Amino acid sequence: MFSCTPADETTEPIPRAGCGCCNPQARSIARRIDRELSRRGFIAGASASLAALGFAPRAKAQAADAAPVLFSNFLLFDGKSRTLRGGLRLLVEEGRIKALASGDFSPPDGAQAIDCGGRTLMPGLIDAHWHTIFAGLPISTLLTADVGYIMLAAADEAERTLMRGFTTVRDLGGPAFGLKRAIDDGLAMGPRIYPSGAMITSSGGHGDLRPLSDLPREAGGAPTEVERSGAVSIADGADQVRLRVREQLMQGASQVKLTGSGGVSSPRTTLDMVTLSEGELRAAVETAADRQAYVAVHAYPSTAIERAITAGVQCIEHGHLMDNATAQLIAEKGVWLSTQPFLSEEDTGPLTGQSRLNALRMFAGTDSVYAFAREHKIKTAFGSDMLFSPALAKRQGVMLTHLARWYDNADILKTATATNGELLALSGPRNPYPGKLGVVEEGALADLLVVDGDPLDDIGLMAKPETSLLVIMKGGKLYKDAL
Repeated sequence: MFSCTPADETTEPIPRAGCGCCNPQARSIARRIDRELSRRGFIAGASASLAALGFAPRAKAQAADAAPVLFSNFLLFDGKSRTLRGGLRLLVEEGRIKALASGDFSPPDGAQAIDCGGRTLMPGLIDAHWHTIFAGLPISTLLTADVGYIMLAAADEAERTLMRGFTTVRDLGGPAFGLKRAIDDGLAMGPRIYPSGAMITSSGGHGDLRPLSDLPREAGGAPTEVERSGAVSIADGADQVRLRVREQLMQGASQVKLTGSGGVSSPRTTLDMVTLSEGELRAAVETAADRQAYVAVHAYPSTAIERAITAGVQCIEHGHLMDNATAQLIAEKGVWLSTQPFLSEEDTGPLTGQSRLNALRMFAGTDSVYAFAREHKIKTAFGSDMLFSPALAKRQGVMLTHLARWYDNADILKTATATNGELLALSGPRNPYPGKLGVVEEGALADLLVVDGDPLDDIGLMAKPETSLLVIMKGGKLYKDAL
């Protein structure tokens, strides 16, 4: 990926601040990847890197067939209801909810019994806008460290994500395919990942962080280092967009992300910029539809949002600068709005220059975007969009509690479970995890939390996962059981 290790492996690297490249184990992995893999072997290589540094023994224990689990003595939040229900028992078998009923039905032989002690049982949380690779690493490290170090650090953050109760994330940009596979294969712990692959942007658009020394580049020229990393893909013109969309879907993307306006973390852009044409957006939508997938577009201002909707886009990310007419259009067309409750620099970290000016405009628009969403009954998903900081990544649950400014606790929990699960289902045949998510009902995937308290009464419990979450289950496997 982004490396300071010399191409000649006999030459000693020059250490850089914040860089893990020079760790002997990481260097060994980097040499393996360089010798044995092409760029198209990146997915397998990332998984091999995780296994090589000791993830496999723990993984084999996780991957073993889980015994049936019987939950009893709980109050149920099922992802949809506004009240808790008692007097139920829940049986998990083969990764799914086998039975949910009252009475004292008999579990199968060998079932593990969990008495919840009257606590709340609910679906695992879903974050609809997450960056699995970028959430917990400073951008300076991402720009200097090699792929082995970056993947190991991202795997570590993925485990913490799961331990915060987020059993599923929709990854909205970054080379997460390898880590997703490692988690699915039991080589690492983490949430289910719905990957987008590289963000597709235009030259100079949000996410184009190339050094100016890479310019000019001829149309159709070789990809630059940042593109080879899988973080971003730069496309100018409809034909290039089609190519880049097909590349992400070929690697396993469940949806594709394009950036239609400027962004906070791209200091050469402003939020009100419009960076993709209608033709480019339409090319992405048509290409994704051919493969039964959908397109999500990063867009802040009304102009960019309306252009995306005209092109057939099904999900808008952010939208903080929209006006009332645009909100009404989103509602009329049945388009999803995946937005984030950014309130202050406490949610973004300290910023400077144009990025800070962009953030201030975003903060100013947060109240209005949620007000419009409520007024027009827009299908609204929750995402946290934490970037480039382990301290910010810890605030994933805190971001969820910010929604209390606009919604009651029942609606907040429903948004982060059943509603987000509906958004994930847009992937259709591209869904990597067929089955219902975000609900507790028979036949649904067994992603469950046991909360020490009543989150319908105190949403703040979601901001304290270390003490509030006593049981964390994903796919029928127990990753935490403090009972």
